[in-house]
Amino acid sequence: MIGISADFDPVHLGHVKLIDKAREIADKKKDKVVIYLNKGFSANHAPFFASYEARSKMALEAGADIIVPIEGLHHRLTLAYTVPIRIAMMIEDGVVDYVDAANVSTDSIKKYASRFAKKGIFSGIPRNLPNRNVIRWFAVNEFLYNKYKKNLKFHIIPEYKAVGEKISGREIRREILENNMEIPENVVRFLPDSTVRILEEEIRNGNIPGERNMKDLTKRLNTYSRAKLNNIAHMNADAVNAVVAGRSYKREDQIWASFRVAGYGPVLTRLAVSAAEEDVTRREVFDLIKKYENNGIIPKDMSVEQVIERAWYVSSKSSEGDSSSDAHKDFRKGDRGSEKALYSFDAGMHLRSFEVESLSIGMEALFYVDKNERLCCEMRTEDRKIKSPLKLPAHHVTYLRLLIDSHFIPLRGEIVEKPEGWRVRVFVGDEGLAQDHTNQK
Repeated sequence: MIGISADFDPVHLGHVKLIDKAREIADKKKDKVVIYLNKGFSANHAPFFASYEARSKMALEAGADIIVPIEGLHHRLTLAYTVPIRIAMMIEDGVVDYVDAANVSTDSIKKYASRFAKKGIFSGIPRNLPNRNVIRWFAVNEFLYNKYKKNLKFHIIPEYKAVGEKISGREIRREILENNMEIPENVVRFLPDSTVRILEEEIRNGNIPGERNMKDLTKRLNTYSRAKLNNIAHMNADAVNAVVAGRSYKREDQIWASFRVAGYGPVLTRLAVSAAEEDVTRREVFDLIKKYENNGIIPKDMSVEQVIERAWYVSSKSSEGDSSSDAHKDFRKGDRGSEKALYSFDAGMHLRSFEVESLSIGMEALFYVDKNERLCCEMRTEDRKIKSPLKLPAHHVTYLRLLIDSHFIPLRGEIVEKPEGWRVRVFVGDEGLAQDHTNQK
């Protein structure tokens, strides 16, 4: 089979060129053109302008044979994780050839990609590299050869330009929105007739544009406590505090403003907002990544355990006086230090006497960073909510803060009673990891 992975929102003339190339290969091989079409959320984590059904129809009318939905990924994971999953899916489905477009030579792409494939890290590809997402696909394809002993054969065509202009799906959508949901002539020239017809039908039926579920999204962002917001995937401490400070929300642009305050760029903002919209938890993302790790699809240096070990290493080096940036560089070079990360440890609390009386062994605790940058925990009893700053050594404070800012490492707290008083036991990741590392020690 000949595969293409895309949003196609909507299918434009550049996409038609991709399908034409795939069709050419398929006809020679007497094979099928298969579109792996993103569903639910786009590869860049946004809601779709046109529905999955409409985009499928556009692709089929443009010459595709089969549409396969890709769903459940793009509101949970970054491209560094979704690309390996999508390529693995295609290889396992029997796709042999893959078609994409780029404005640089295949040799240049291969040269850049081999560096990332050798490192086994598919995030952090510099923005100044041309066609960096195509580079990521090449790198992942090379990496997955180790698992499957085969990979996709890439066919790269030049990025198509109409009337000397590169076609942008984002600009097409913007032009239609700004033209009162009518397709202007300057957009029609970028679209095949079939797409124009389908879009006009979808607009008449009120199916375009797709929108966020603002009711659920704003309810969560307006009402969740810091501790509960911190449990949403891709929300770091700065984002949580910016969201709380920016309340109350009615419009999406207000939400974006708070994430800008927290230092989030557009792609990460879309991912975090989509995760909040769908109430995606850290545990959900953690378990999803682990599933693909165990299948050999996610490289070791992107594993959840590696994220935890990095946090421990950097916090250890920081407590010894090294800068955080130097510690990160040393970790990337392979230094792991002499100590393995702690996957469970106890923290003290500052409690008033009437709060102590409400505690019970095994009570759940949630963690967050308050507006004064203090690490805190929150417990709920039958009659009250108890909040307390944590008492921890500096090393553990840095470690816990890095884990909170990791975006998807789950943290669980449990109240324990010790001879010296009540403590909150912190569990990092899951009990399985904690048990494995306890046994190793």
